[in-house]
Amino acid sequence: MSGPTGRRRLLFISNGIGEDSVGAEIVRRLPPGLEVEAYPTLGAGRHYDGVCKVVGPRAELASQGSRVGSGTVARDIASGGLATIPAGLAFLRRSRNDYDHHVVIGDFIGVAGCWLSGVRGITYLDVYRTGYGRPYSAIERWIVASTCGTVFNRSERLAETLIAAGVDARAAGNVMMDTIPSGDYGAPGRRTRPLAVTLLPGSRDRTAADFSLQIAALAGLPEALRPDIFVAVADGIEVNALARASALQFSAPASSEQADLGRLTGRGLVVHLARGAFGNLLAASDLVLSQAGTATIQALGSGKPVITFTRPADRMKRFLEENRLFGEARLLVAAEPSAITAATRTLLADPEEMARLGAIGHRRIGGPGAMSEIIAAIVPQAAPSAPGGELSASP
Repeated sequence: MSGPTGRRRLLFISNGIGEDSVGAEIVRRLPPGLEVEAYPTLGAGRHYDGVCKVVGPRAELASQGSRVGSGTVARDIASGGLATIPAGLAFLRRSRNDYDHHVVIGDFIGVAGCWLSGVRGITYLDVYRTGYGRPYSAIERWIVASTCGTVFNRSERLAETLIAAGVDARAAGNVMMDTIPSGDYGAPGRRTRPLAVTLLPGSRDRTAADFSLQIAALAGLPEALRPDIFVAVADGIEVNALARASALQFSAPASSEQADLGRLTGRGLVVHLARGAFGNLLAASDLVLSQAGTATIQALGSGKPVITFTRPADRMKRFLEENRLFGEARLLVAAEPSAITAATRTLLADPEEMARLGAIGHRRIGGPGAMSEIIAAIVPQAAPSAPGGELSASP
């Protein structure tokens, strides 16, 4: 159903911060003449700010959508998480005829919601299932075949199982690698040491505590191995909170670069802060310390080895399943400064080993290239706009 202007109307449905970032980047690259809205089912959907209108009821779960810790599902239910489901389904049922096309980004939950709400013919971007873990079950294949017009998978193996069920499934590449944000930030000009590390402390309630552990680990390195340090600060994370947690001193930006958030100093470290320029930081770094989700995958796919720490309360099954895909490229260590320091020191002292692990991650994650095919499926005969290009969408 076209909008009042006669333009084709699209609804992007995403169910997490990482999924929101992928959706927002696709919307940015759509051709003009479309009316685009986004329904981020979890959280505020900040990635869509200034990109397109945000609609629908959004859940605020105790876990913030993270399934890293043990018992997160039970805590979400206990805090009223189930009450968010009927509102979301009701919104989809009311609006299913208001849009010409629906695009779902994330895991199977979004597809199930469309199936229950009577939304059909969707484009589904399964950005997390890799083909290395659990395959689609019989009921999942049936629901996907009933609900989806086109599915984009991250592996030929997964696509083949859906094709056998009659689905137009494609493995065109890893769209996460097409959506790494870059911005106005000169990371190379800030380099003063032989090696550099990018920190990804995450985007949820443990961000400040995780950042504090990362900083403690880097402060424990011998002076000769201390790297240049960059931090990709997620939307909604306050730099003052990072400063307090790590006992570092904050200095306001000295440049006019849009992505520059200033720097932190102390404990023998200089830490450069940036937002919206993750691609810039990756290109200038040799190693990544990450507690993030989507950004971890993007770092690995960019050929950077990753060190992630885990706590006793974390769901180790999840980390181990992820590492079936990541292989040796991601090192798992205990959430102790000494353990993180040891792993970081070992890699920084061995550039050849970092290069070997980086090559594994690049090979396992896959490269970019899915974006143009995804946009062509959403808007037939369309050519994607360049990042940051003009977009005709609802304000």
